[in-house]
Amino acid sequence: MSSETIQTLQWMGDHTGHLTLIDQTLLPTELITIDCSSVEAVWEAIKVLRVRGAPAIGVAAAYGVCVGIQTLDLTVCSPSDFTQRLTEVTEYLASSRPTAVNLFWALDRMSEQAQRLLDSKLSPTEVAAALLQEAVAIHDEDRAMCHAIGGHGAALLDDGMGVLTHCNAGGLATSEYGTALSLFFTAQDQGKQLKIFVDETRPLLQGARLTAWELLRRNIDTTLICDNMAAQVMREGKIQAVVTGADRIAANGDAANKIGTYSLAILAQHHGIPFYIAAPSNTFDLSLDSGEAIPIEVRNDEEITHGFGRQTGPDGVGTYNPAFDVTPSELIAGIVTEKGIVSPVNRENVLAVLQS
Repeated sequence: MSSETIQTLQWMGDHTGHLTLIDQTLLPTELITIDCSSVEAVWEAIKVLRVRGAPAIGVAAAYGVCVGIQTLDLTVCSPSDFTQRLTEVTEYLASSRPTAVNLFWALDRMSEQAQRLLDSKLSPTEVAAALLQEAVAIHDEDRAMCHAIGGHGAALLDDGMGVLTHCNAGGLATSEYGTALSLFFTAQDQGKQLKIFVDETRPLLQGARLTAWELLRRNIDTTLICDNMAAQVMREGKIQAVVTGADRIAANGDAANKIGTYSLAILAQHHGIPFYIAAPSNTFDLSLDSGEAIPIEVRNDEEITHGFGRQTGPDGVGTYNPAFDVTPSELIAGIVTEKGIVSPVNRENVLAVLQS
């Protein structure tokens, strides 16, 4: 398989251009990119998981702002018209998914930058061009953060270690190396050979469709297992660490990630296995005291009853489909960020690392 670095999303052209991204709903059998030339297309891509993973959602949303303001005639619109349209676009994009804090962080950053530029009396055309530069900066910063996360976290993994991961926190979810997968890719760069076990991650199989695909492209020893096999694999001694990403982390270190992550943390504690989270600093939401305040997205019935177009549940059955769960900080051995590792995981250490 190819070891070429994955470009999950890219901006094409100047401020009048468009966003291009990999349609992740078609992986692993089809590698197809789609063009998003309207804010509605970006919203739909985020909503239906054509682009997913907290950092990638944030980057896509920043570019979505650039697409959204293209409906304005910048040569004649007033600053108030520009502000009104910007507000419409950011509020619309914010409605796409509720859990990943990077989405709201990126939209706030774009809005604040636009207001600063308008206050500086720049023309709407100049503001639009500068907003694209800001979106590119968000993208570049995410790329650098991912590599830094790998640099800190690879030290936690020894040559020959078996590691379990859940959902997808690689280049498809971020930029280039990803968060959790950045530990594996960096360890590989250092000459370490790991054996990665990948949970399929029901109900949308992001582990099976995306993570396994990414790892195989890097020629990393990869074993795919069903979600309900994790306890047995741990019991057999095949796992020495668990590493996942996160979509939002509260001030005390409680971490929201794909549904099933909390179960793995409990299993890891029972078997004496360290459980690590890998996430950039902008995944922390310090306005939330604990994970109890993190909103949990509940998705539609069909993902359970008609997964990938095939009916697997009887007509009329009720469903409950939370897309995320929250792992309490006391179950997390460390949170790997681009600034360093939070360990032990508590409020004081979170602040100390983030402020470093």
